[in-house]
Amino acid sequence: MNNRTLVVVESPAKAKTIARYLGQSFDVRSSVGHIRDLPTSTIGVDINNKFAPMYITMPGKDKIVRELRGAAEKADRILLATDPDREGEAIAWHLAYLLNIEPENPCRIAFHEITRKAVNEAVDHPRPIDIDLVNAQQSRRILDRLVGYELSPLLWQKIRRGLSAGRVQSVATRLVVMREREIDAFVPEEYWKLRAILKQNSDDTPFSSLYQGIKKGGRLSRVKLSSKDDLDKLLGELEGSDYVVDLVKPGHRKRRPFAPYTTSTLQQAGSRTFGFTSSRTMRAAQSLYEGVTLGPHGHTSLVTYIRTDSVRVSADAVQAARTLIADLYGAAYLPKRAPFYKNKSSAQDAHEAIRPSHFDLPPSRVREYLTADQFKIYELIWNRFIASQMETAVYERVTVDILAGSHLFRSRGEKLVFPGWLRLYGITEDEKADTDKNGSRDDDDEPEIVDLPDLKEGERLLLDKLVPEQKFTQPPPRYTEASLISAMEELGIGRPSTYAPTISTLFDRMYVEREGRQIKPTELGVTVTVMLEENFRNIVDTEFTAGLEKELDEVESGDLDWVQLLEKFYGSFHQDVIKAKKTVEKIVIEDEPTGRKCPLCEEGDLVIRVGRYGKFIACTRYPECKYSETISEETKSHCPKCHSPIRVRKIRRGNQLFFCDKTNDPDCDFTSFDLPIDGKECETCGSYMVQKRFRGRNYIRCGNKECPTNIKKKKTTAKKTKKKAEAEG
Repeated sequence: MNNRTLVVVESPAKAKTIARYLGQSFDVRSSVGHIRDLPTSTIGVDINNKFAPMYITMPGKDKIVRELRGAAEKADRILLATDPDREGEAIAWHLAYLLNIEPENPCRIAFHEITRKAVNEAVDHPRPIDIDLVNAQQSRRILDRLVGYELSPLLWQKIRRGLSAGRVQSVATRLVVMREREIDAFVPEEYWKLRAILKQNSDDTPFSSLYQGIKKGGRLSRVKLSSKDDLDKLLGELEGSDYVVDLVKPGHRKRRPFAPYTTSTLQQAGSRTFGFTSSRTMRAAQSLYEGVTLGPHGHTSLVTYIRTDSVRVSADAVQAARTLIADLYGAAYLPKRAPFYKNKSSAQDAHEAIRPSHFDLPPSRVREYLTADQFKIYELIWNRFIASQMETAVYERVTVDILAGSHLFRSRGEKLVFPGWLRLYGITEDEKADTDKNGSRDDDDEPEIVDLPDLKEGERLLLDKLVPEQKFTQPPPRYTEASLISAMEELGIGRPSTYAPTISTLFDRMYVEREGRQIKPTELGVTVTVMLEENFRNIVDTEFTAGLEKELDEVESGDLDWVQLLEKFYGSFHQDVIKAKKTVEKIVIEDEPTGRKCPLCEEGDLVIRVGRYGKFIACTRYPECKYSETISEETKSHCPKCHSPIRVRKIRRGNQLFFCDKTNDPDCDFTSFDLPIDGKECETCGSYMVQKRFRGRNYIRCGNKECPTNIKKKKTTAKKTKKKAEAEG
């Protein structure tokens, strides 16, 4: 009789993928996520007994525990194959407790990609559970529980019920609030730009040249045009001047490819490229890691582990990518040495960067088996990784200085002479520069790249016209999800696994809201932040929070005792809570008046209040009068069902809902996430048309989901076509 091995993972999809690579002597089961946790009804931590956690089996998991114990009794060996990080190690530790496994025994296996080779190597080399990793996760969980369970009731008491504070979420909220303060305090400054539009000959195509300053003794002194008077003075000095080419400086510029994705950069790319929330990006990526059914290929994992802040890549993956590049693009696109990418000093190097797991499965080959989100994220990961191993792009560039007397104008020209990695990857405007600049002079000193004719030093040019442009310095932009994640990573706040849930929490608690893609704080978010700043400075301090993250890393490496970390933090924090309970006054967020009387009781006034699901209008006589209505605005469109006016209101996470105001039909139930367009009908099905928005672009589409124009045609593989033909024959 063959020995029986039980392998336990977290998700059913991952279990299905791994089972493909193991024989019939392996029983692969799933815990369906966490199996034990702290109770929700109490703090669940014995503070007086070295912060001992009081774990319980999570509600609804009793059946899974029984099934796993039953499978364990029939097994000769048990292997715990949860994810290769702190969270996964802790889940394995909890499973070991429930299945009566000694953590010191070789029961733990881990792999960073779900491939046959990686899974079989892990099975052949089990190890004990890493208790330092478990303690790092435990201490983080307990820290968050202590902060949440002591601060949240204080917020309920001093502001209103339903609020929460967190070690990471409160810092992230403060970042958004601080940016809004910068914007409010910003004072714009006037300045001017001056361009000369020049030609070689009267019939030639003109090109522009940007004013730089005065050249004396071979040196350029920059001149800032801070007012209209400065501009007028310069225009007077330029009048009647000859424009002569002073310097033609040719050169080359090389552009290296981007490093492969980390968790943070993948979430930023999902936001910038597709407008995805970080949670949506991670859901798609997680499913690609755990495995997708690919028809004849079976259940297959397509990418490596997705929670990482390392850009390191294995030698095997580099070699596979180089072979693919040589085959697809030729030797010219293959660098002599594989590119090397350096981790940031704060990065953990336990995992590789995010990359494809199977280099014989490009996005085009598996597209028909993936959802739209899965395909978009897989294509991002594939293109980024393959491009990261390709040759640099080379530009031929030229800088031309043109003198009008002593006044210097400058032009730049650039031409791509070898695309290198850009042949595959391309580049978006968002990735050309940091989207979160502190925008004073937004790089206006440098001339834009233009098409330049072949110019020679000493050549006289014809002035077509001078074009002045008044400008004002701009405040720093509000955060987007992409730039907020980037800031959190740069400051060392949180870890790859926490970015998406943290930002989701900010929206769920209504501390922030969206305006387009930008994130702005709500009045509630500002109120909570101010209260925490005044009474719990450490909780919202970026350096303090980043320092705690480093100490958690020290716990993980075994250099710091987790109980000491908690004792050091909790003493002063608990004293601050006790003090705040006595000294902080009740904060009343005033209701915003609408200027309308209640139509139901005709006595109370209607005001704007903030509830669990956002702002709404209610009567001041509540609870005697329970009249309420949603906050909405008029649109110019009309209901396609009853022709009543269409109104729009914000729903959760900043999205919009369009609905009928029922003027013509009180029973009309029309709602839509897209604005109906009056007077336009679909040429295919005759239904109404709607205005949609994607990546900042508006376009028109049929509002009928069943319309053929909205139904994506599924690709049919040659094998399926053949089977269909055989069946019909």
